[in-house]
Amino acid sequence: MSDGLAGPTRAAPDHAVLDLDIAELGARLRDGRLTSVALIEATLQRIAERDASYLAFYAVASKQARLDAQKADAELAEGQDRGPLHGIPVGIKDMIDVSGMATTANAPGRREAVATADAEVVRRLREAGAVVIGKLATYEWGTVGPDKRGLFPPAKNPWSLEHITGGSSSGCAVAVAGGLVRTTIGTDTGGSVRGPAFYCGVVGLKPTWGSVPKDGALTMSPSMDHVGPMSRTVAEAALTFDVIAGKNGEEAATHLLGQPIAGLKIGYARNWFAHDPQVMPAVLAAMDAAASKFSELGALIDEIDLPDYPSIEIAAAAILHKESFDFHAEALREHPDAYGRRAFLSLAGGFAIDDAELSAARQIGREFTASVNRVLDAHDVIITVGALTTALEAAPFEKEAVWTPMRTIGFNVSGHPVLAMPIGFHEGLPIGMQIIGRHYDEARIIQVGHAFEQATDFSLQRPPTPS
Repeated sequence: MSDGLAGPTRAAPDHAVLDLDIAELGARLRDGRLTSVALIEATLQRIAERDASYLAFYAVASKQARLDAQKADAELAEGQDRGPLHGIPVGIKDMIDVSGMATTANAPGRREAVATADAEVVRRLREAGAVVIGKLATYEWGTVGPDKRGLFPPAKNPWSLEHITGGSSSGCAVAVAGGLVRTTIGTDTGGSVRGPAFYCGVVGLKPTWGSVPKDGALTMSPSMDHVGPMSRTVAEAALTFDVIAGKNGEEAATHLLGQPIAGLKIGYARNWFAHDPQVMPAVLAAMDAAASKFSELGALIDEIDLPDYPSIEIAAAAILHKESFDFHAEALREHPDAYGRRAFLSLAGGFAIDDAELSAARQIGREFTASVNRVLDAHDVIITVGALTTALEAAPFEKEAVWTPMRTIGFNVSGHPVLAMPIGFHEGLPIGMQIIGRHYDEARIIQVGHAFEQATDFSLQRPPTPS
């Protein structure tokens, strides 16, 4: 969908600028080699050319984006510089309010749920001069997918259109991987920022719980919901996080960018996946190679043990399902037709979890958090795998809900910041890693991830251009 603006004929946009990072785009916007208007025109044309294959966007705010780009150019010309995102297009997951646009959550009952105000993260992006380009695909209410019976068809993985995107922030990952935008805002309740990052070969940052405001973002599980950026590179994720979290100075995630990691202590949680029968040999090899690369960069690698993963996954799932059911219970009862069948069944499943089970699950979560904290007391960061496989074929998911072997949801309970990033490829599909840090220490995981990114070429790889 689009609110396309009729008007005078415009010069053909320069598509090459879309492959430049935000820092270079910003330099060109400020020295006059580029205008935000030209950047937005190039973005809109690339969306028009590629998104029929990707299906990343539910709605494109072309008219408002052009107006906002004109404003950005005028402000920069007058010397009013709002920061690194000034004049830069940003996409928003369709579970986050953008004033004047529907926040559908891909749910039948929300087709006309037009937001009357921006979510706080969107307000902060606009205050920083960013140009909101549109709303991006999600699984219904952030639950299960991909589902062809949703309000919109599922987004497609740019590396292989027949494989899954890996989670509900699907449109964010697809838009970035497919070269439509450099940075986006998603949500993560069990891995929905990180899973699509692993499977689509982009960078996802799940911040410390509570560090980014959730006002104006639809609720799934209040104690586990996070809002965070999904971007082309670690640096771009970091600067986007700083804007939406209101961070600057030594609190900023960007303040350690480019600093060497020699001497840092990295705990390698290899026990979480190395002996699992589902792990692909290529994934294990990529993680071991990543640990070796960190060692080459001077970091001290220590193989550590984290608590049994299945236990925290079961406990986290119980918390998520119970909180989601409690939030949706009245609507599920009064307006069941407002939900697709698969989302309805997923949300209703929380009815079976009683208070005693919830209490026990929360206790497991507290114990897991304490265990992670103990490891981080002795290490600067923890590294572990993102998912045990590359992206799986989409066809089985479109028939019924299928479990995917990721290692993400425990950190939604513990609230630790986690950076997801690509570390390799297998048969043309990306492999991803997680870097976990102490609470509110996004800067350290950004420093470590950026060092790895600069020492490898994985972030430079691009999927095939759709025909």
